[in-house]
Amino acid sequence: MTIANMLVDHLNRAEKRSSEAAPWTVFDNNLARQVLLDHKLPLNLEKFVVEDARLPVDAIVEELLELHPTSWTFVQQTTRTILRLASLGRVILVGRAAEVVTKRLPYVFHVRLVSPVEKRVQHVAEYYGLTVPDAAKRVREEDQARRRYLRRYFDADIDDPLLYDLVINTGRLGFMRAAELIAQAAMRNHEEFLKKQLATV
Repeated sequence: MTIANMLVDHLNRAEKRSSEAAPWTVFDNNLARQVLLDHKLPLNLEKFVVEDARLPVDAIVEELLELHPTSWTFVQQTTRTILRLASLGRVILVGRAAEVVTKRLPYVFHVRLVSPVEKRVQHVAEYYGLTVPDAAKRVREEDQARRRYLRRYFDADIDDPLLYDLVINTGRLGFMRAAELIAQAAMRNHEEFLKKQLATV
């Protein structure tokens, strides 16, 4: 989220956007709410639209009682929302297998951020105000959840480098430089896509 927010600021400034242009927007945790809005579902279901393949027992029981859609249905709805947002453009999609869902869209630029675990734990502890052990637990659980989500629902490996156009080690380059690199590469990708489109007209 830190880099995504820096990237939004960088892209909006770099484009010197007019008042008519829509600003860039980040979808991360707020994507679950957008899925519910898109599919006209009650917002109190947000806790069930999770980025994990291992659901809490209460979610499984409620699925069996048909109190809310199944996890597979939520994944399909999330996929449709991601594709809709990607088609609109000017969005940064974090997680939810967006790199797999949008892999066939030539105008989407896919980035993987990596960093040594100790640096990630330190940042999470500072960002969320957690102790180091709690931050380490959060990092480990989120990594495992994201890995399970891609594996179960998309038969994909999050560590597959071919899913990404660019892989950046933020532990080495830092957040601001990473955001600048992504912005430059994404804008270049967009320019090349437009040139190809014009060439085929």
